[in-house]
Amino acid sequence: MIDTDLAFCQSELIEVINLFEGTEQLNIKHRFKESDNKVVNTVTVKGQVYAYGNLISYSDEIEHKRLIKRYAKLSIYKALSKNMGVDLPWGALTGIRPTKLAYQQLSKGGEFKEFFTDVMKVSGEKTALVESIINSQKGIYETNDENTDFFAFIPFCPSRCKYCSFICADVKSVEKYVDVYVDALVKEIEDSKRFIKKLRSIYIGGGTPVSLSDSQLEKILKALYKINTGVEYTVEAGRPDRITESNLKLLKDYGVTRICVNPQTFNDKTLTLLGRNHTAKDVLDKYELAKKDFIVNMDLIAGLDGESFEDFKYSLDMAKSLNPDNITVHTLCIKKGSRLAETEKRLSGKIVSDMVDYAKDTLMNNGYNPYYLYRQKYMAGNLENVGYAKEGKSCIYNVDVMEEIANNVACGANAISKRVWNGGERIERVASPKDVITYLNKLDVIKQNKENLFFGM
Repeated sequence: MIDTDLAFCQSELIEVINLFEGTEQLNIKHRFKESDNKVVNTVTVKGQVYAYGNLISYSDEIEHKRLIKRYAKLSIYKALSKNMGVDLPWGALTGIRPTKLAYQQLSKGGEFKEFFTDVMKVSGEKTALVESIINSQKGIYETNDENTDFFAFIPFCPSRCKYCSFICADVKSVEKYVDVYVDALVKEIEDSKRFIKKLRSIYIGGGTPVSLSDSQLEKILKALYKINTGVEYTVEAGRPDRITESNLKLLKDYGVTRICVNPQTFNDKTLTLLGRNHTAKDVLDKYELAKKDFIVNMDLIAGLDGESFEDFKYSLDMAKSLNPDNITVHTLCIKKGSRLAETEKRLSGKIVSDMVDYAKDTLMNNGYNPYYLYRQKYMAGNLENVGYAKEGKSCIYNVDVMEEIANNVACGANAISKRVWNGGERIERVASPKDVITYLNKLDVIKQNKENLFFGM
């Protein structure tokens, strides 16, 4: 797909090419030259030659390679954009969190908007979205290398959603491993509390944590109760078919402050197609139960297979009418490992963009502010996921994780612990095995790896 003399960033250049539709058969040639603090990238597309020069200044070799990669990617983007007559909403930004890049630019020169629009070719609308998020994060965003979030992962669900690529299992099909996994997770939690410095938040994710029985869930809640100092405490309850008065009472009794009740869509036909064993009415009923005692987040997905703009609008309007504290709008991301990847059915980028724009305009006009954003490969329309919150209801954990500004002590299969230095300028990670059986067999290795991460560097 690309002939380049910058082998170290070939995969990133391919990511830029893949942003554009119809480039599968193109043979693109890229050549790089550097002299006297200037780089020149020459790109050939369908016989047309495009050359771009940039001055660079750097303090070390890491920054040097970062700038080479940045301008090589930018040259590919600009050449394809001009050749094909297409401007993408996020321009040449791939492989980086937009707000993180904005904060980096702010720390250097006190400005990021001109860099986004003029250099990286980000649209004015998306640049304004980043600015709104940075404003919403004031009072939450904090670069302190002592800050720590604590995460526990439950890799079980009532059923597998069609779009899901996580390593999660139907809780009934792996029933013989669930008790053993819970006991192992409790052991890891209790051993890992020594890695906490200044606790900011606790988060139980999944999967569907409430797919566990009450007795299994309580074991984990008891272990986490020992480390809770009254911080924000979130449980990704998720699927309304497994939310009950009983497990909600458990969560409240053990100090949980916020939960997720995730419809993804309010269209029953789509829910059936996705393999979610609940109806829109189940969401309404369980939300009524949850909102009495918890801050509540709802997730929706734009671009689901078979849904029209009107279908998404209906779901967004339903969520808005319920008035939850947070609404997160995800853009469909078709990843390898999901059943949806087998069919690769996608809505056009224009329809998905209209959905995302409608969500932004509607929510921001009804008391919700965007407060975190992230992007992934293979997202419909090259768009983004955005979390919106009512005033004072933003989730600290989401900000810390998306901006990569706090240590993360993560427990469980597929959990990734993270240590930060200098406000996230340097980050080291340790990942646990993805599948449950391997995780159970490597608890001692996981323990040592985390000890090396938090005490040995």
